[in-house]
Amino acid sequence: MASGLACASAANLSRPNVVLIYGDDVGYADVGVNGATQIDTPNIDQLAAGGLNFTDGHSSASTCTPSRYSLLTGVQAFRHNVRIAPPNEPLLIDPDAMTLPRLFKQAGYSTGIVGKWHLGLGDKDTGPNWNGALKPGPLELGFDSAFLLPTTNDRVPCVYVDGHHVVNLDPNDPIYVGDTLADVQIAGSTQYPDARKDSNEVFYKSIVNGIGRIGYMSGGQSALWDDYTSTDVFVGKACEFITEHRDQPFFLIYSAQDIHIPNAPNQRFKGATKLGSRGDAMVQLDWAVGAILEELERYGLSENTIVIFTSDNGPTHHDDSYPSTEKVELYSPKSGNGHDASGPWRGGKYEIYEGSTRVPLVIRWPAQIQAGTSQATVNQIDFMASFANFLNVELSADEGRDSRDALAALLGEDATGSELLIEEGRGVALRMGDWKFIPAMAPKYARGFWPLEDCLYDLSKDVGEQNNLILQYPEKAQSMSLRLKELKSSKSIRAYSQTH
Repeated sequence: MASGLACASAANLSRPNVVLIYGDDVGYADVGVNGATQIDTPNIDQLAAGGLNFTDGHSSASTCTPSRYSLLTGVQAFRHNVRIAPPNEPLLIDPDAMTLPRLFKQAGYSTGIVGKWHLGLGDKDTGPNWNGALKPGPLELGFDSAFLLPTTNDRVPCVYVDGHHVVNLDPNDPIYVGDTLADVQIAGSTQYPDARKDSNEVFYKSIVNGIGRIGYMSGGQSALWDDYTSTDVFVGKACEFITEHRDQPFFLIYSAQDIHIPNAPNQRFKGATKLGSRGDAMVQLDWAVGAILEELERYGLSENTIVIFTSDNGPTHHDDSYPSTEKVELYSPKSGNGHDASGPWRGGKYEIYEGSTRVPLVIRWPAQIQAGTSQATVNQIDFMASFANFLNVELSADEGRDSRDALAALLGEDATGSELLIEEGRGVALRMGDWKFIPAMAPKYARGFWPLEDCLYDLSKDVGEQNNLILQYPEKAQSMSLRLKELKSSKSIRAYSQTH
């Protein structure tokens, strides 16, 4: 057991609560502590001031579904070809698999998740039954409670799910979800406008609450969420969970929909920044962090609660907003307004460069972790093995097989962290210390997110990944290419790391 846990035991501390606040598309420099000057994030900055701020903290992938899959399972998403889940995706995680919430339940914790899910619902053969029991889902993976945005806020169906059922669904207005308009044109169900009728719109389909969504839906009018109050709803549910479980150890994931498009922050945050709705949504997310921290403080739980703030991937720089919402130009580095959500790192969501997975990562535990800044390389996929160590739960070889124990780094006792790091996008790249190797990708797959030739970067001298050193260091590139192939073909990165 790591020395941090030994110290905690010596101090006679009870098992700490754990609250994971998981932002959506939040870039490394979208928070003040990492350099944001155009967005005020006082609550996140205060969290960092009292905790450990990681400058080399990573999501496991550059898109949401793969990152969330790896976070909860400790398994690389590429092993099961997990990609961004469409609206009718069945549950992507095996209900019998070891998961992060199941790990905490084995240690005697109450477990809950509030907010975005996007990992599929329902049986693998039938998919989700939006008008009946949505199972299997989070409750079959170890969560005691789940109040969800089932896919994303730019995807249908635009309804909340509580446990196994859509909230406030009128059985006389059943929900239908499909890829084509014909799939949802069912008599008796509410019909929504078709975004495809707008000749300038090719990405979205149904228009719900005046905002275009990926996929078509009909029905469920009484169950529709309000985009402008959804953060308030989720924060309220998170606080309810804390209140209900304040007298016992709990593990809570607050999975924010902010700052994923379509950014529709509450009116009270409109104009909070000069970066349009996306910047304002970041201020809203900071408010949510503050509200959750305040709830912990209300019950005297702050001292012995581990609070983690991080994001599922880097920021969106390309323009994928619906015409009724503000465009991304205000938020991108091309705007010239002084804000680059990726900070000094290159790239963002969907890409393979550092800005795609190097995200904010702050861990606060006043009773145990000394506040400061850490340059240790850490990855969210390693939460599984690290918390297994912390909770004294033994993982089998097949459980969380790509997760490695990084507890010492997460507690601030190891300044180095992982010696190698897998970064996943449309393919997989490898970090070894400051060296990064990205294999080439064919043009039809690269689509501007991936290099067309093998690339080797020295991040100690080139944080922007501009100088390809493949010709200067061919042996280094060859060695890292071979190591990457071995890691991809291995059954377990944890086992591989233990033997190499």
